[in-house]
Amino acid sequence: MQPHGPAVPTRRTLRVLTIVAAALLCLLPWAQSASAHGSIIDPASRNYGCWLRWGDDHLNPAMQQEDPMCWQAWQADPNAMWNWNGLYRNNVGGNHQAAVPDGQLCSGGRTEGGRYNSLDAVGAWKTTDISTNFRLHLYDQASHGADYFRVYVTRQGFDPATQPLTWSSLELVRETGRYAPSQDITFDASAPGRSGRHVVFTIWQASHMDQAYYICSDVNFT
Repeated sequence: MQPHGPAVPTRRTLRVLTIVAAALLCLLPWAQSASAHGSIIDPASRNYGCWLRWGDDHLNPAMQQEDPMCWQAWQADPNAMWNWNGLYRNNVGGNHQAAVPDGQLCSGGRTEGGRYNSLDAVGAWKTTDISTNFRLHLYDQASHGADYFRVYVTRQGFDPATQPLTWSSLELVRETGRYAPSQDITFDASAPGRSGRHVVFTIWQASHMDQAYYICSDVNFT
């Protein structure tokens, strides 16, 4: 298990990082434009964490040994990290389990033409240390607001380092109400009885249209 996850950036830092990422995109012929959407940045989503740690050093060969799950993700499709805020599906109609099959939860059912498929890879992703009473932070550059958030946590005994994520491996621990449009939304959740490595799986149903985001955050309950 990793002792610490990525530090949560301040709002000003996020703006700087977004500008830097946009500048890098102009230099990379294979990168598509970053979408102005959002994701959970604390505890960091898989692709946001990879971007935060390696966005300015993604060609470093040391990543293969230091962070093998991020390494395979960068090799598979760097746009999964440059577009860390664009993992969503449109027109799901609230039927999330039908739209996102078992084993494909972290890629949103292989959405966006398979851009995020590497996030479904089973292995020891870097984790963020949290307690069983924890807070989630959504950064939403476009201020879409939310109809609701649903927060799931893997059941005790499930090992995300060796098992693919399935709906039956998750327990719903929090469903929120609506949130007004804002770039920063925080809310609390609780997962009693958890210890060690887990996945926090968040569904963010945006308010501006029928657009659902599927977000995997790897955590270590201390």
